Amino acid sequence: MRADNSRHIVAAARNRHEYTRAKAIQALREIDAAGTAITFDTVALTAGVSRSWLYTQPDLRAEIERLRAERKGASAAPVPARQRASDASLLRLLEAANERNRPLTVENRLLRQQLARALGDFRAARWQSQPCACRIPRPCRSRGMHVFVEDAAKAVVASYVEVA
Repeated sequence: MRADNSRHIVAAARNRHEYTRAKAIQALREIDAAGTAITFDTVALTAGVSRSWLYTQPDLRAEIERLRAERKGASAAPVPARQRASDASLLRLLEAANERNRPLTVENRLLRQQLARALGDFRAARWQSQPCACRIPRPCRSRGMHVFVEDAAKAVVASYVEVA
C-alpha cells in the first residue's frame, strides 16, 4: 500500500495560492501608485492572473471596487463657479477662432485658384508640345458647325461636342 502524499499536494496548492495573492496585491499597489485606471483587467494583466480568479477573491474584489469608486468620486468633482468659463468668454473665444479662420479661408481659395490655373497651363503646354495619335484632326459637330477636333479643344472649353 502506498503512503498518503496528499499533504504535499495541499501544501503546494496553498503556497501557489498565497504567491498568486501576493502578486495580485502587489499589482494593485503598483497600479494605484501609478495613478492608472484600476480595473479587474489591468490588475489581472499586471499580476499575471485571470480576471475570473480576481472575482472569486472577496477581499481583492472589494479593494478593487473601493479604489475604482474612490477614483470616480475624485474625478467627478465639479469645477468651482469662479473657475468655470462664462458664456460670454466662450463666445469671445469662438469669435476669435472665426477671425483667425477668415483670412485662412480666403488664402485657401486663392491657392486653389492658382493651382487650377497652373494645372490648366501645364495641361495646355503638354497638349501643344506632344500631340497624341488619338488627337488627329477629324470633323465633329459643335452647335451646328463643323470644326476640327483639335481646333475645338483649344476654343471650346466646357461645351458639349458631338463626334460626327
